[in-house]
Amino acid sequence: MTKSAHFLPVRTNFSAKDYAKLFLQEVVKLHGGPGEDLGLASSSVVDEGRGFGKGKIDILASLFSNFAKGHIALKSFDAEVVDEAGYSVPLHETYLHHWVVLRYYHRKGVDVAKYHGNLGFHKSDFTIKRNSGICDGGLSQYFGLGSETRKTITYVPDPYGIEVGNLVEVPPGYEERWMLNVHSIDTRGAEDRLGCTECRCDLHNVSKDEYDRVIEPDYIGGLRCCYDETRCRVKDGFQGSRRSLYLKYTVKYIDWDASILPVKIYILDVTDTWKRPGKSIATVARHHCLIKYLVESCPASVSNVDCSHTKKITVTFPSGGDIIYRVAHQHTGGTGMALHGEDGRVICSSLPIYGEGKEPGNEAGYIVGMSSCYPRPGSMKISEGEMVTLLSNYSNAQRHTGVMGLFYLLVADHQQSLIRSYIPQIEFPELVSSSLIQTGEIVILHNAIGALAVFGIALLVGAVVIYQCRNQREEGYEPILM
Repeated sequence: MTKSAHFLPVRTNFSAKDYAKLFLQEVVKLHGGPGEDLGLASSSVVDEGRGFGKGKIDILASLFSNFAKGHIALKSFDAEVVDEAGYSVPLHETYLHHWVVLRYYHRKGVDVAKYHGNLGFHKSDFTIKRNSGICDGGLSQYFGLGSETRKTITYVPDPYGIEVGNLVEVPPGYEERWMLNVHSIDTRGAEDRLGCTECRCDLHNVSKDEYDRVIEPDYIGGLRCCYDETRCRVKDGFQGSRRSLYLKYTVKYIDWDASILPVKIYILDVTDTWKRPGKSIATVARHHCLIKYLVESCPASVSNVDCSHTKKITVTFPSGGDIIYRVAHQHTGGTGMALHGEDGRVICSSLPIYGEGKEPGNEAGYIVGMSSCYPRPGSMKISEGEMVTLLSNYSNAQRHTGVMGLFYLLVADHQQSLIRSYIPQIEFPELVSSSLIQTGEIVILHNAIGALAVFGIALLVGAVVIYQCRNQREEGYEPILM
């Protein structure tokens, strides 16, 4: 019999809560929790690499088709940047702005779908299969994380799963495929690392965007200043070596059967410009989500401790059900997000976890995780048409450009959930925080983050091959570069 053990560094003054959090972050993330389905398949692949020099930003697009074939339930998707030896690369060397996984339908017999930078893919060959979110255009992904990725638990609890590969849903003449977008920046030797990761225009020395449009003087920072082949300014005399990096990711899934309850994915964006008409109960269909926004610094007369910026929106939730999982996504400077129901109840408070050292997963000054919310079964419901309020808080002791405030939710149909009155789950009583708990929900404080936008700083995309397997983990190596 083969045996294995995990050896993790701890401190002599660790509490039960500390041990429970460590167990979630380092063991459950890799192997799932006790009592989970033994039929779980797991494939670990290292994506194609790219070469980067000092401060360089690259944007590539590639599609892959061999993604866990068959009618399956996705249970988790995790990723991180590693070097040639397979070691984790710290954020202060290579900043992983975000990666996202998208699902699409590809016309059979067409090797490469037609693509145009302004118009996107030719829809007769390529159609994005969006999640159930309300934003028009972007935020279509199924999974996605950012700098928090290494200690994020993306596991969908039993008996739930994200259903994919159902041939009934695929249009005739098409096949289901997947796309992986990865955004990262080489910040070695950067004059201002934070400014580079926030795409500040003055650090990238550009006057026009990638479509040759003049960048307005009042556009301080964002995607228009941070595109393929641009570079962020480095310190005088810095000579960074070119190196190859890789995106290593692991997907877990099980074969679909009648015992699994499907969940829908919703992504809310605090920059959504949707407005409800005055006294009318009708809604406006257009949800234009800007995805990124600017946080101006507070007045000099205000102490840094008191500097706080809050952005708030209220939108109508499109459908009802039982909320299974919730988590927010913010950038450096974020101090937390909250989602409230129409009656004022807290659906979830998601707080950032900042690193305190230099090692990967604990980099000082970076958000290395977000607290996520796993409610007790059936304890957190949302109604169709319910008005929900989303708040995103940032410290504005200094200005932040290109920040985000997203909320990722998994929702199951309430009637289907009633069929399954018992849901196995791990409970850690010490992890219940009175400041984060509402209506009997349990809030597990592990490093988690919601799905991210298909926009960002540098896009490193690679074709991947996922091999379906049972009760084993597969690893391969394909480069990403720096």
